[in-house]
Amino acid sequence: QQPDDNDPQPRGVGSGFILSPDGYVMTNAHVVDGADEVIVTLTDKRELKAKIIGADRRTDVAIVKIEANGLPAVKIGDVNAVKVGAWVMAIGAPFGLDSTVTAGIVSAKQRDTGDYLPMIQTDVAINPGNSGGPLLNMKGEVIGINSQIYSRSGGYMGVSFAIPMDVAMNVTDQLRTTGKVAR
Repeated sequence: QQPDDNDPQPRGVGSGFILSPDGYVMTNAHVVDGADEVIVTLTDKRELKAKIIGADRRTDVAIVKIEANGLPAVKIGDVNAVKVGAWVMAIGAPFGLDSTVTAGIVSAKQRDTGDYLPMIQTDVAINPGNSGGPLLNMKGEVIGINSQIYSRSGGYMGVSFAIPMDVAMNVTDQLRTTGKVAR
């Protein structure tokens, strides 16, 4: 069937994670960029409309807010304690397949990709739809936000990048407080 021109059409899918029980959700700025409406789907299948609190293109960090309480929030890990060669996991919705977990190792810290601030490089399988999801250490603590892949085909080729959580939390705190990032 042909889609009705009056029906809203989703323009993008990404991932994110709950920062606080009162509904703050972190994702990538490129996930929400240009969005007229953001819908957050929780693991229990509830769909809640989200308000974009702020986004910073330079770091590719965004924070959105859903109206909910008592949500399970992630624990933030110490990025400085992460070592090259350490095992890590990514959770997200690659190709719209929600709650997908992939694993790999940290290949480099402070990798200069030329576009953003220095990133955590991993070999964790990241594909379209994983953007904005958490990169976790083996304790289940979030150490980064999955943000970029290196690819010639548009799919996973063994190189992925995550925004370090110390940078992301600094940006998030500023976005929540003032709505912008000062450098």
